[in-house]
Amino acid sequence: MQTILFLCTGNYYRSRFAEHLFNYLARKHKLNWQADSRGLALERGVNNVGAISHYAKTALAQKGIILLDEERFPQSALLEDFHSFTKVIAIDEEEHRPLMTERFPQWVDNIEYWLVHDIDKTGVDEALGQIEANVINLIDKLEKKSQG
Repeated sequence: MQTILFLCTGNYYRSRFAEHLFNYLARKHKLNWQADSRGLALERGVNNVGAISHYAKTALAQKGIILLDEERFPQSALLEDFHSFTKVIAIDEEEHRPLMTERFPQWVDNIEYWLVHDIDKTGVDEALGQIEANVINLIDKLEKKSQG
């Protein structure tokens, strides 16, 4: 099984949406991939309530992806994560490249970056729509690669 790690700041909203959507679509497309997610600066999410953003949870439910009541709480990225995942994607290059430079400088240029801003810069529907489009594109690429 190959693995992908989605990174955002708080591991509460964008990366969690990407993780669950990716896993749902990977199963649907019978891909041998599994996603997880982490945060680069959990301390910035002091006002986050619960395990996952209600925006992410609601958007996933609208797609038929129902989360368990025991959904895990946000987790911080650790150096070993970069060694153990096949692919790592940070959700917002503008926001996450500086955090990568500060906290994981040896990996800053060895991961992929998307450009999906947080809720303070981009509305929820637009941001989650951008993540969905990126995840679908990623699934398509992985599917084509697996077919040879």
